[in-house]
Amino acid sequence: MTGQGPRIWLRRALILLYGLVGSVHVWSPGTLMPIMPGWVPEPRLVILATGFCEIAGALALMLPRLRRAAGLGLALYAICVVPANVKQALEGIHVAGLPDSWWYHGPRLAFQPVLVWVALYASGWMDWPIRRRGEA
Repeated sequence: MTGQGPRIWLRRALILLYGLVGSVHVWSPGTLMPIMPGWVPEPRLVILATGFCEIAGALALMLPRLRRAAGLGLALYAICVVPANVKQALEGIHVAGLPDSWWYHGPRLAFQPVLVWVALYASGWMDWPIRRRGEA
């Protein structure tokens, strides 16, 4: 296996995920305001900016010359949103369209490191654990 099949499918999944989530940030920032930590300055502006960054990252994943930068940016983004995800989970903040249960929040928080890995792997930053044929 060359590793390209899984990389392409994961890249497509990221494009879809970040395109959709970014659109929610841009078109409905008020929905996410309650989960913003109090220490974030200008939370509405941050939500809008992150939405545009998610959409830009999704688009850049489609372009080979921008793909690695997009992957790194989306990996960093996945780390940066952890405080908002933790706040939502611990304070039980309702966000329209999302479940309120720990059956949702637990896996979502546990999945954040996986999302970081997917962004780095799908964009070509790393090959672990799927190595190209002939590599040690």
